[in-house]
Amino acid sequence: MILNSSRLYGGQAVIEGVMMRGKRAMAIAVRNSDDEIIVYRQKLVNSFSKKMSEIPLLRGVVGLVDAFGLGVRSLMYSASIAEGEEASYDAPIDVWSIVFSVGIGLSIFFVLPTLIAQIGSNLGELTGLGINIIEGFVRLCILIGYVSIIGLLPDIRRVYGYHGAEHKTINAYEDNVDLTVENVAKYSCEHPRCGTGFLLIVVVFSVVIFALLGPMSLTSRIITRLALVPFLASIAYEYIRFTARNQHLYIIRVLMKPSLLLQRLTTREPDEGMVRVAIKAFSEMKSLEDSLTE
Repeated sequence: MILNSSRLYGGQAVIEGVMMRGKRAMAIAVRNSDDEIIVYRQKLVNSFSKKMSEIPLLRGVVGLVDAFGLGVRSLMYSASIAEGEEASYDAPIDVWSIVFSVGIGLSIFFVLPTLIAQIGSNLGELTGLGINIIEGFVRLCILIGYVSIIGLLPDIRRVYGYHGAEHKTINAYEDNVDLTVENVAKYSCEHPRCGTGFLLIVVVFSVVIFALLGPMSLTSRIITRLALVPFLASIAYEYIRFTARNQHLYIIRVLMKPSLLLQRLTTREPDEGMVRVAIKAFSEMKSLEDSLTE
């Protein structure tokens, strides 16, 4: 996934396809069981006020909520198309399944590392900073382990291939070249605004922010971790926006290296068919976006 901003295009790999989005339009291209590329596109309607979408920190939460909703619908739609079923992008979403999935994710990436760090602190005399470093290290290990393990599954490996195709297409567009399969294939599978890098930044900032809170009981630690998730997401969002716009600076490129390295776990070199799908999604989105701005 590439996080979007007001002037940059973004996207997300889905099941056997790619979703691309701009400020005003989105498009999904999915290869069905008959090897046809099925395209769905629509105008985007901002669910939040323009003012909310421009306020630093708050815009991070707004943007992520918007991206999450769009991503879930796109995944559901692509899964149906890939299986050769009838699909409607506006089909009702099972809210409770989403809530359950988010709850599991928060438990694994925020509660579990806190519990493990607490166990570690009970085994030896550690300061508050030491506990937070252990907690952050465990959180990073869980993140790397998770994306690595699921990447062993054949279906997820294909999603990672489409993820690479998505990045290559946007990299090529931002380099002002014609979006042909031959041109796009030459570009990198990594991109500075990728959601994988976003997760890494959240982990790094969590160590710093949680360390500032000082010593507290296990219950208080868990509550504060969960309560601060939106804030962590917001500052990570702002950090990625800043680095993406200033990557011409050497120090920024150095800071971006860990994020780009982590993306090697969630992207694969795509085949020609995957690149064609990504180009189709981007071209359809851009065509609709241009028509809406005329």
